[in-house]
Amino acid sequence: MKLLTTFLFALSVASAALASPGAHGPNGEHLDGAVATAEGGTFPRIETFTESFELVGQLSGGELSIMIDRYETNEPVLGGTLEVEYKGLKAPAKFHADLGDYAIDNPALLAALSKPGSHPLLFTLIVGDESDLLEGTLVVNEIHGEEHEHLNAWPWVTGIAIAAAILAAVVFARRRTNRKDI
Repeated sequence: MKLLTTFLFALSVASAALASPGAHGPNGEHLDGAVATAEGGTFPRIETFTESFELVGQLSGGELSIMIDRYETNEPVLGGTLEVEYKGLKAPAKFHADLGDYAIDNPALLAALSKPGSHPLLFTLIVGDESDLLEGTLVVNEIHGEEHEHLNAWPWVTGIAIAAAILAAVVFARRRTNRKDI
């Protein structure tokens, strides 16, 4: 019975220690990674503002997702019309009322933006009687130029760690049993 208890304890410690690193969310994002930054964190981002509006966008999950709010009040800008332009390519954004974001999923534009480098973007926003032009640069690092494949090492590392924990538990239990026999 003590052997089983020791084994289960070692298994739970090994599983808890190794289960979370490298975990991925539903869109392939790294759940244990740092929050994206404009300097090239986990996902390429763009941040820009004018006197009236501020815009934050993120390139991930097969789209450029954009949030817009009023600069002075931080009130979300919902239901406007947004278009992005990059090197002669123009694409309208679809507004997602459920998430409050604007999404650009134009394949040609996304292919151009996914290449490593600095991509100057021009956003045209129309909200009611107001309109504004917002300019910013999306910086895509080398790793984002191609969808990166993970070396699926974590299952192997986890398996080896669990096996080592089991072996240690068995050795520990046998030594305790042998000491009691003496």
